[in-house]
Amino acid sequence: MTAAARTGAAEAGPRVTDHRGGVWSIAVPIPDNPLGHTLVHLLETGRGPVLVDTGWDDPDAWDTLTAGITACGFDVTDLHGVLITHHHPDHHGLSARVREASGAWIAMHAADAAVVRRTREAEPGRWLDHLIAKLAAAGAPDSHLAPLRRVRAKGPVRDLPGQRAALPDREIAPGALLDLPGRRLRAVWTPGHTPGHVCLHLEEEHPARRPGHGRLFSGDHLLPGISPHIGLYEDPDDATPADPLGDYLASLERVARLAPAEVLPAHQHAFTDAAGRVRELLAHHEERLAGLRALLAVPRTPWQLAEAMEWNRPWDRIPYASRTIAVAEAEAHLRRLVRLGLAEAVPEASGASGAAGASRAGAAGASGSEPVTYRAV
Repeated sequence: MTAAARTGAAEAGPRVTDHRGGVWSIAVPIPDNPLGHTLVHLLETGRGPVLVDTGWDDPDAWDTLTAGITACGFDVTDLHGVLITHHHPDHHGLSARVREASGAWIAMHAADAAVVRRTREAEPGRWLDHLIAKLAAAGAPDSHLAPLRRVRAKGPVRDLPGQRAALPDREIAPGALLDLPGRRLRAVWTPGHTPGHVCLHLEEEHPARRPGHGRLFSGDHLLPGISPHIGLYEDPDDATPADPLGDYLASLERVARLAPAEVLPAHQHAFTDAAGRVRELLAHHEERLAGLRALLAVPRTPWQLAEAMEWNRPWDRIPYASRTIAVAEAEAHLRRLVRLGLAEAVPEASGASGAAGASRAGAAGASGSEPVTYRAV
Protein backbone atom coordinates (compact mmCIF):
# COMPACT_ATOMS: atom_id res chain seq x y z
CA MET A 1 0.00 0.00 0.00
CA THR A 2 1.45 3.41 -0.90
CA ALA A 3 2.08 6.11 1.66
CA ALA A 4 -0.27 8.35 -0.28
CA ALA A 5 -3.05 5.81 0.05
CA ARG A 6 -2.41 5.37 3.75
CA THR A 7 -2.38 9.08 4.59
CA GLY A 8 -4.60 10.56 1.92
CA ALA A 9 -1.83 13.09 1.18
CA ALA A 10 -1.17 12.25 -2.47
CA GLU A 11 -0.17 15.25 -4.54
CA ALA A 12 -0.28 13.68 -8.00
CA GLY A 13 -2.87 10.99 -7.44
CA PRO A 14 -6.33 10.50 -5.97
CA ARG A 15 -7.09 11.67 -2.45
CA VAL A 16 -7.58 8.37 -0.65
CA THR A 17 -7.95 7.89 3.10
CA ASP A 18 -7.60 4.64 5.02
CA HIS A 19 -10.17 4.74 7.82
CA ARG A 20 -8.90 1.35 9.04
CA GLY A 21 -10.85 -1.80 9.56
CA GLY A 22 -11.27 -2.39 5.82
CA VAL A 23 -12.87 1.01 5.13
CA TRP A 24 -11.50 3.59 2.70
CA SER A 25 -12.70 6.85 1.19
CA ILE A 26 -11.91 8.21 -2.28
CA ALA A 27 -12.52 11.90 -3.04
CA VAL A 28 -14.16 11.83 -6.49
CA PRO A 29 -14.47 15.29 -8.10
CA ILE A 30 -17.80 16.91 -8.99
CA PRO A 31 -17.35 19.15 -12.05
CA ASP A 32 -18.18 22.85 -11.59
CA ASN A 33 -19.68 22.39 -8.14
CA PRO A 34 -18.71 24.21 -4.93
CA LEU A 35 -18.92 20.94 -2.98
CA GLY A 36 -15.77 19.90 -4.82
CA HIS A 37 -16.04 16.15 -4.47
CA THR A 38 -18.05 13.15 -3.30
CA LEU A 39 -16.44 10.85 -0.76
CA VAL A 40 -16.96 7.40 -2.24
CA HIS A 41 -16.33 4.74 0.39
CA LEU A 42 -14.86 1.30 -0.26
CA LEU A 43 -15.71 -1.49 2.17
CA GLU A 44 -13.80 -4.76 2.11
CA THR A 45 -16.00 -7.88 2.40
CA GLY A 46 -15.50 -11.63 2.21
CA ARG A 47 -16.67 -11.60 -1.42
CA GLY A 48 -14.67 -8.61 -2.55
CA PRO A 49 -14.84 -4.83 -2.15
CA VAL A 50 -18.16 -2.97 -2.16
CA LEU A 51 -18.58 0.75 -2.90
CA VAL A 52 -20.86 3.11 -1.03
CA ASP A 53 -21.86 5.55 -3.83
CA THR A 54 -19.86 6.04 -7.03
CA GLY A 55 -19.59 9.74 -7.95
CA TRP A 56 -20.56 11.99 -10.86
CA ASP A 57 -20.67 10.57 -14.40
CA ASP A 58 -17.67 12.45 -15.77
CA PRO A 59 -14.41 11.23 -17.37
CA ASP A 60 -12.18 12.87 -14.72
CA ALA A 61 -14.39 11.46 -11.96
CA TRP A 62 -14.15 7.96 -13.47
CA ASP A 63 -10.37 8.18 -13.74
CA THR A 64 -10.14 9.37 -10.13
CA LEU A 65 -12.44 6.61 -8.88
CA THR A 66 -10.55 3.82 -10.65
CA ALA A 67 -7.17 5.23 -9.55
CA GLY A 68 -8.51 5.45 -5.99
CA ILE A 69 -9.66 1.83 -6.06
CA THR A 70 -6.15 0.88 -7.22
CA ALA A 71 -4.64 2.90 -4.37
CA CYS A 72 -6.78 0.88 -1.95
CA GLY A 73 -5.14 -2.28 -3.30
CA PHE A 74 -7.88 -3.45 -5.66
CA ASP A 75 -8.91 -3.24 -9.30
CA VAL A 76 -12.31 -2.00 -10.47
CA THR A 77 -12.96 -5.52 -11.78
CA ASP A 78 -12.73 -6.82 -8.19
CA LEU A 79 -15.83 -4.88 -7.11
CA HIS A 80 -18.61 -7.11 -5.82
CA GLY A 81 -21.40 -4.56 -5.32
CA VAL A 82 -22.46 -0.92 -5.06
CA LEU A 83 -24.63 0.50 -2.29
CA ILE A 84 -26.26 3.82 -3.22
CA THR A 85 -27.26 6.16 -0.41
CA HIS A 86 -29.56 8.13 -2.75
CA HIS A 87 -30.26 8.73 -6.42
CA HIS A 88 -28.58 12.14 -6.94
CA PRO A 89 -26.03 12.18 -9.79
CA ASP A 90 -23.01 12.95 -7.59
CA HIS A 91 -23.72 9.64 -5.80
CA HIS A 92 -25.26 7.37 -8.44
CA GLY A 93 -23.79 8.84 -11.62
CA LEU A 94 -20.97 6.34 -12.21
CA SER A 95 -22.88 3.24 -11.12
CA ALA A 96 -23.54 2.09 -14.70
CA ARG A 97 -19.84 2.30 -15.61
CA VAL A 98 -18.90 0.42 -12.45
CA ARG A 99 -21.36 -2.35 -13.30
CA GLU A 100 -20.12 -2.53 -16.90
CA ALA A 101 -16.51 -2.79 -15.75
CA SER A 102 -17.02 -5.27 -12.91
CA GLY A 103 -20.41 -6.96 -13.10
CA ALA A 104 -21.17 -5.61 -9.64
CA TRP A 105 -24.77 -5.46 -8.43
CA ILE A 106 -26.29 -2.08 -7.58
CA ALA A 107 -28.57 -1.65 -4.55
CA MET A 108 -30.84 1.27 -3.66
CA HIS A 109 -33.94 1.96 -1.54
CA ALA A 110 -37.17 1.30 -3.46
CA ALA A 111 -38.38 4.92 -3.25
CA ASP A 112 -35.25 6.27 -4.95
CA ALA A 113 -35.17 3.37 -7.41
CA ALA A 114 -38.66 4.47 -8.45
CA VAL A 115 -37.32 7.99 -9.08
CA VAL A 116 -34.54 6.58 -11.27
CA ARG A 117 -37.00 4.44 -13.21
CA ARG A 118 -39.47 7.32 -13.63
CA THR A 119 -36.74 9.67 -14.84
CA ARG A 120 -35.38 7.16 -17.36
CA GLU A 121 -38.84 6.46 -18.77
CA ALA A 122 -40.18 10.02 -18.79
CA GLU A 123 -40.53 12.10 -21.92
CA PRO A 124 -38.15 15.00 -21.10
CA GLY A 125 -40.56 17.68 -22.30
CA ARG A 126 -43.14 16.50 -19.77
CA TRP A 127 -40.69 17.07 -16.93
CA LEU A 128 -39.98 20.55 -18.25
CA ASP A 129 -43.73 21.27 -18.38
CA HIS A 130 -43.99 20.05 -14.79
CA LEU A 131 -41.14 22.31 -13.65
CA ILE A 132 -42.65 25.35 -15.38
CA ALA A 133 -46.04 24.67 -13.81
CA LYS A 134 -44.53 24.23 -10.33
CA LEU A 135 -42.53 27.45 -10.57
CA ALA A 136 -45.53 29.40 -11.88
CA ALA A 137 -47.63 28.05 -9.00
CA ALA A 138 -44.92 29.23 -6.59
CA GLY A 139 -45.12 32.76 -7.99
CA ALA A 140 -41.96 32.78 -10.12
CA PRO A 141 -41.78 35.93 -12.28
CA ASP A 142 -41.88 35.82 -16.06
CA SER A 143 -38.17 36.65 -16.16
CA HIS A 144 -37.44 33.29 -14.50
CA LEU A 145 -39.99 31.29 -16.48
CA ALA A 146 -39.13 32.76 -19.90
CA PRO A 147 -35.86 30.78 -20.47
CA LEU A 148 -37.64 27.51 -19.65
CA ARG A 149 -40.53 28.37 -21.95
CA ARG A 150 -38.10 29.20 -24.76
CA VAL A 151 -36.44 25.80 -24.43
CA ARG A 152 -39.84 24.10 -24.43
CA ALA A 153 -40.99 26.08 -27.49
CA LYS A 154 -38.04 24.81 -29.54
CA GLY A 155 -39.64 21.37 -29.67
CA PRO A 156 -38.86 17.99 -28.09
CA VAL A 157 -36.31 18.11 -25.29
CA ARG A 158 -33.68 15.54 -26.20
CA ASP A 159 -32.03 14.86 -22.88
CA LEU A 160 -32.69 15.07 -19.16
CA PRO A 161 -30.18 14.69 -16.33
CA GLY A 162 -30.49 11.21 -14.90
CA GLN A 163 -31.87 9.50 -18.02
CA ARG A 164 -28.71 7.41 -18.33
CA ALA A 165 -28.61 6.49 -14.64
CA ALA A 166 -28.33 2.77 -13.95
CA LEU A 167 -31.39 0.90 -12.78
CA PRO A 168 -30.56 -0.86 -9.51
CA ASP A 169 -30.94 -4.64 -9.41
CA ARG A 170 -31.19 -5.01 -5.63
CA GLU A 171 -33.31 -3.27 -3.02
CA ILE A 172 -32.00 -1.84 0.23
CA ALA A 173 -34.75 -2.67 2.72
CA PRO A 174 -35.02 -0.46 5.83
CA GLY A 175 -33.58 -2.17 8.89
CA ALA A 176 -32.10 -5.04 6.88
CA LEU A 177 -28.70 -6.51 7.70
CA LEU A 178 -27.10 -6.49 4.25
CA ASP A 179 -25.68 -9.66 2.71
CA LEU A 180 -21.99 -8.79 2.97
CA PRO A 181 -19.91 -11.73 4.25
CA GLY A 182 -17.64 -10.79 7.11
CA ARG A 183 -19.38 -7.46 7.81
CA ARG A 184 -22.38 -6.27 9.82
CA LEU A 185 -23.86 -3.42 7.80
CA ARG A 186 -27.44 -2.41 8.50
CA ALA A 187 -29.64 -0.15 6.36
CA VAL A 188 -31.26 2.86 8.05
CA TRP A 189 -33.97 4.62 6.04
CA THR A 190 -33.49 8.38 6.36
CA PRO A 191 -35.90 10.17 3.98
CA GLY A 192 -35.81 13.93 3.61
CA HIS A 193 -33.00 14.83 1.23
CA THR A 194 -34.63 12.30 -1.11
CA PRO A 195 -37.58 9.97 -0.44
CA GLY A 196 -35.34 6.90 -0.40
CA HIS A 197 -32.15 8.18 1.21
CA VAL A 198 -30.43 5.58 3.36
CA CYS A 199 -27.60 5.65 5.86
CA LEU A 200 -25.60 2.47 6.42
CA HIS A 201 -24.65 1.52 9.98
CA LEU A 202 -21.48 -0.56 10.32
CA GLU A 203 -22.29 -2.42 13.52
CA GLU A 204 -18.69 -3.31 14.37
CA GLU A 205 -16.31 -2.05 17.02
CA HIS A 206 -14.51 1.10 15.93
CA PRO A 207 -10.92 0.20 14.93
CA ALA A 208 -9.61 2.87 17.32
CA ARG A 209 -12.08 1.70 20.00
CA ARG A 210 -13.75 5.08 20.17
CA PRO A 211 -16.82 5.16 22.40
CA GLY A 212 -20.09 4.63 20.57
CA HIS A 213 -21.75 2.07 18.36
CA GLY A 214 -19.80 1.41 15.17
CA ARG A 215 -19.59 3.76 12.21
CA LEU A 216 -22.23 5.37 10.03
CA PHE A 217 -22.00 5.96 6.28
CA SER A 218 -24.31 8.97 6.28
CA GLY A 219 -24.52 9.97 2.61
CA ASP A 220 -25.90 13.53 2.50
CA HIS A 221 -28.15 13.07 5.53
CA LEU A 222 -25.63 14.10 8.16
CA LEU A 223 -22.72 16.34 7.14
CA PRO A 224 -20.26 18.04 9.50
CA GLY A 225 -20.63 21.63 8.29
CA ILE A 226 -23.49 21.75 5.78
CA SER A 227 -27.24 21.51 6.15
CA PRO A 228 -28.32 19.33 3.19
CA HIS A 229 -30.87 20.70 0.77
CA ILE A 230 -34.43 19.71 1.67
CA GLY A 231 -36.73 20.43 -1.26
CA LEU A 232 -39.75 18.61 -2.66
CA TYR A 233 -40.19 15.02 -3.82
CA GLU A 234 -41.00 15.53 -7.50
CA ASP A 235 -43.47 13.24 -9.28
CA PRO A 236 -45.62 14.65 -12.11
CA ASP A 237 -48.06 11.76 -11.63
CA ASP A 238 -48.60 12.25 -7.90
CA ALA A 239 -49.95 15.53 -6.54
CA THR A 240 -50.15 14.24 -2.95
CA PRO A 241 -48.37 16.86 -0.78
CA ALA A 242 -45.50 15.17 1.07
CA ASP A 243 -43.60 16.67 4.01
CA PRO A 244 -39.88 16.21 3.19
CA LEU A 245 -38.69 18.49 6.00
CA GLY A 246 -40.80 16.60 8.52
CA ASP A 247 -39.32 13.36 7.17
CA TYR A 248 -35.81 14.77 7.50
CA LEU A 249 -36.22 15.97 11.08
CA ALA A 250 -37.63 12.59 12.15
CA SER A 251 -34.74 10.85 10.36
CA LEU A 252 -32.21 13.00 12.19
CA GLU A 253 -33.57 11.85 15.52
CA ARG A 254 -33.48 8.23 14.34
CA VAL A 255 -29.78 8.58 13.48
CA ALA A 256 -28.96 10.27 16.79
CA ARG A 257 -30.36 7.25 18.65
CA LEU A 258 -27.81 5.02 16.87
CA ALA A 259 -25.00 6.91 18.66
CA PRO A 260 -22.24 5.94 16.20
CA ALA A 261 -18.64 6.39 17.27
CA GLU A 262 -17.83 8.05 13.94
CA VAL A 263 -19.71 9.36 10.92
CA LEU A 264 -18.37 8.85 7.40
CA PRO A 265 -20.30 11.34 5.23
CA ALA A 266 -20.34 11.70 1.44
CA HIS A 267 -18.96 15.26 1.56
CA GLN A 268 -16.43 17.21 3.61
CA HIS A 269 -14.79 14.86 6.16
CA ALA A 270 -15.33 12.17 8.79
CA PHE A 271 -16.42 13.37 12.22
CA THR A 272 -17.54 12.29 15.67
CA ASP A 273 -20.39 13.39 18.00
CA ALA A 274 -23.28 12.57 15.69
CA ALA A 275 -25.77 13.46 18.42
CA GLY A 276 -24.26 16.92 18.79
CA ARG A 277 -24.44 17.54 15.06
CA VAL A 278 -28.07 16.37 15.02
CA ARG A 279 -28.88 18.86 17.79
CA GLU A 280 -27.29 21.65 15.73
CA LEU A 281 -29.33 20.74 12.65
CA LEU A 282 -32.59 20.44 14.59
CA ALA A 283 -31.95 23.87 16.14
CA HIS A 284 -31.10 25.32 12.72
CA HIS A 285 -34.39 24.17 11.19
CA GLU A 286 -36.38 25.24 14.24
CA GLU A 287 -34.87 28.72 13.88
CA ARG A 288 -35.48 28.64 10.14
CA LEU A 289 -39.15 27.73 10.60
CA ALA A 290 -39.62 30.48 13.20
CA GLY A 291 -38.04 33.01 10.86
CA LEU A 292 -40.27 31.97 7.98
CA ARG A 293 -43.36 32.17 10.15
CA ALA A 294 -42.38 35.72 11.09
CA LEU A 295 -42.00 36.59 7.40
CA LEU A 296 -45.49 35.25 6.79
CA ALA A 297 -46.97 38.00 8.96
CA VAL A 298 -47.29 39.50 5.48
CA PRO A 299 -48.91 37.05 3.02
CA ARG A 300 -46.36 35.80 0.49
CA THR A 301 -46.06 33.32 -2.34
CA PRO A 302 -43.30 30.69 -2.03
CA TRP A 303 -41.17 32.72 -4.45
CA GLN A 304 -41.63 35.89 -2.40
CA LEU A 305 -40.78 33.95 0.73
CA ALA A 306 -37.59 32.61 -0.84
CA GLU A 307 -36.61 36.16 -1.85
CA ALA A 308 -37.02 37.31 1.77
CA MET A 309 -35.17 34.37 3.36
CA GLU A 310 -31.51 34.51 4.41
CA TRP A 311 -29.14 32.63 2.10
CA ASN A 312 -25.37 32.46 1.80
CA ARG A 313 -25.50 35.44 -0.57
CA PRO A 314 -28.00 38.16 -1.55
CA TRP A 315 -30.91 36.97 -3.69
CA ASP A 316 -29.83 38.99 -6.73
CA ARG A 317 -26.46 37.17 -6.66
CA ILE A 318 -27.93 33.67 -6.47
CA PRO A 319 -27.51 31.90 -9.85
CA TYR A 320 -30.56 31.12 -11.94
CA ALA A 321 -30.64 27.36 -11.28
CA SER A 322 -29.94 27.85 -7.58
CA ARG A 323 -33.00 30.09 -7.29
CA THR A 324 -35.16 27.19 -8.43
CA ILE A 325 -33.57 25.04 -5.70
CA ALA A 326 -34.06 27.80 -3.11
CA VAL A 327 -37.78 28.07 -3.91
CA ALA A 328 -38.14 24.31 -3.47
CA GLU A 329 -36.53 24.62 -0.04
CA ALA A 330 -38.88 27.46 0.87
CA GLU A 331 -41.83 25.29 -0.18
CA ALA A 332 -40.59 22.37 1.93
CA HIS A 333 -40.49 24.65 4.98
CA LEU A 334 -43.93 26.02 4.12
CA ARG A 335 -45.36 22.52 4.03
CA ARG A 336 -43.90 21.81 7.47
CA LEU A 337 -45.49 25.00 8.85
CA VAL A 338 -48.84 24.05 7.31
CA ARG A 339 -48.61 20.52 8.80
CA LEU A 340 -47.89 22.06 12.20
CA GLY A 341 -50.88 24.38 11.89
CA LEU A 342 -48.62 27.45 11.94
CA ALA A 343 -49.36 28.65 8.40
CA GLU A 344 -52.12 28.36 5.85
CA ALA A 345 -52.92 29.26 2.29
CA VAL A 346 -54.81 32.53 1.97
CA PRO A 347 -58.41 31.59 1.08
CA GLU A 348 -59.73 32.31 -2.37
CA ALA A 349 -63.29 33.42 -2.97
CA SER A 350 -64.36 29.76 -2.61
CA GLY A 351 -63.01 29.73 0.92
CA ALA A 352 -60.43 27.00 0.27
CA SER A 353 -57.44 27.16 2.60
CA GLY A 354 -54.84 25.14 4.43
CA ALA A 355 -54.10 21.74 2.89
CA ALA A 356 -56.63 22.39 0.14
CA GLY A 357 -54.79 25.54 -0.77
CA ALA A 358 -51.51 23.62 -0.79
CA SER A 359 -53.07 21.17 -3.24
CA ARG A 360 -54.12 24.13 -5.41
CA ALA A 361 -50.46 25.14 -5.55
CA GLY A 362 -49.58 21.97 -7.41
CA ALA A 363 -51.99 22.80 -10.22
CA ALA A 364 -52.05 26.60 -10.27
CA GLY A 365 -49.28 27.00 -12.82
CA ALA A 366 -50.80 24.48 -15.21
CA SER A 367 -54.29 25.97 -14.98
CA GLY A 368 -53.15 29.57 -15.31
CA SER A 369 -54.69 30.62 -11.99
CA GLU A 370 -52.95 32.95 -9.56
CA PRO A 371 -50.11 31.53 -7.40
CA VAL A 372 -51.08 30.49 -3.90
CA THR A 373 -50.21 32.96 -1.15
CA TYR A 374 -49.51 31.85 2.42
CA ARG A 375 -49.83 33.56 5.80
CA ALA A 376 -48.96 32.75 9.39
CA VAL A 377 -51.66 31.39 11.67
